[in-house]
Amino acid sequence: MKNILNAHYLRLIAGWIAALAVGWAVLWLLNKYTPPQHNPFAALDLSDPIGMATYRKFTNLKHDREACFAALDETGIEYTPIPDRQTSENCGFQNALTLGRSMTPYSATLSMTCIQTAALYTWEVKVVRPAAEEILGSEVARMETYGAFSCRTIAGSRRWSQHSRANAVDISGFRLKDGRLIDVKTHWGNGGPEGEFLKRVRDGACRVFSVTLGPEYNAAHADHFHLDMGRGDVCR
Repeated sequence: MKNILNAHYLRLIAGWIAALAVGWAVLWLLNKYTPPQHNPFAALDLSDPIGMATYRKFTNLKHDREACFAALDETGIEYTPIPDRQTSENCGFQNALTLGRSMTPYSATLSMTCIQTAALYTWEVKVVRPAAEEILGSEVARMETYGAFSCRTIAGSRRWSQHSRANAVDISGFRLKDGRLIDVKTHWGNGGPEGEFLKRVRDGACRVFSVTLGPEYNAAHADHFHLDMGRGDVCR
């Protein structure tokens, strides 16, 4: 009986070793041959294209302050870290910053969490700017925004908004270098290159942010895109 038990345990151990070996082999192959934007085990690099693993990498950094700020430092944008703060019972922020200079100026000063800033930078550089040049034939000179941190509930609701945690931003339009203003309220759903551009950047935001809300969601979002890195999963 003792020999039978020993043989049984040996087979179990051999099976575990084989499974571990296969797992390590798969991981090695994944790291070697999978592009980093599709590899969930590769570190977040904001210079990589948006891929299947991008959103997961963002969510993994929500509570990793050092890694998130290190990723931002590689981009060359300027920011000032903000000490963690609880401004009221339901409002405050952690791992936040005030954005000084991004690749494109914003119409207002933005104070956001690091992960929200990283997602916004990715959307701005990998989605908005290429779409403007391809569809509208002009670069974006300024992003029009209603702001980020705001101690308030969701419009028409008692639930607290991600704005109350500095984890959201509202974008109302895009000022181009040729002087045109592409406005969400005016141009959404109206066809033409302006409408095509706005749909492209909305769809691109859905690949980066947890929640993307626009005019198709409700009347409260008729004039802007709400973009946040909260716990939801909405693209409207």
